[in-house]
Amino acid sequence: MYVSEIMTKDPKAVGPNTSLLDVASMMNLYRLPALPVVDEHNKLIGNISEKDILKNLLPSMEDIVDGSVNTQLDSMISNYSKQMRIVTSSVMAKNPISAKEDMHILKATALMTSHNFRRLPVTDNMNQLIGVMSLGDVHKAIFHSHISAKQHSPENSLSNETYFGSLPLN
Repeated sequence: MYVSEIMTKDPKAVGPNTSLLDVASMMNLYRLPALPVVDEHNKLIGNISEKDILKNLLPSMEDIVDGSVNTQLDSMISNYSKQMRIVTSSVMAKNPISAKEDMHILKATALMTSHNFRRLPVTDNMNQLIGVMSLGDVHKAIFHSHISAKQHSPENSLSNETYFGSLPLN
């Protein structure tokens, strides 16, 4: 099974000059934890995550250890509005890792998990963004493929309860 079979096509993406306010709005509206960043030719140039947006608001480990952070937490949150005025390119992850559409899903999944990603941009041979694949997409595809194959095999006469106990399939 290949990435092109399970990826979300025509994914939401932002440009390097998109304000973080617009990025955060898209993330919240579409419930996306990250967005690919593309140039004017739809070439993948970065990735921006909720973590990238929020990391400037987080206290440093030094402040946590010495205890000085406790009095500053609310003021740190108030800096969020200032943060929203900057553009994506100033906080995005550059040199993004991506999968190719003809990559096997398990190879792409290994790439995702080795970098602790839950989503991975998919690019064509020109590095243009054509999709996004998530761990959920992989799990769903394998689940459906495995269960479908088991239910339709002639030698398998097991009922649905064998696979799912008392959970209904419909």
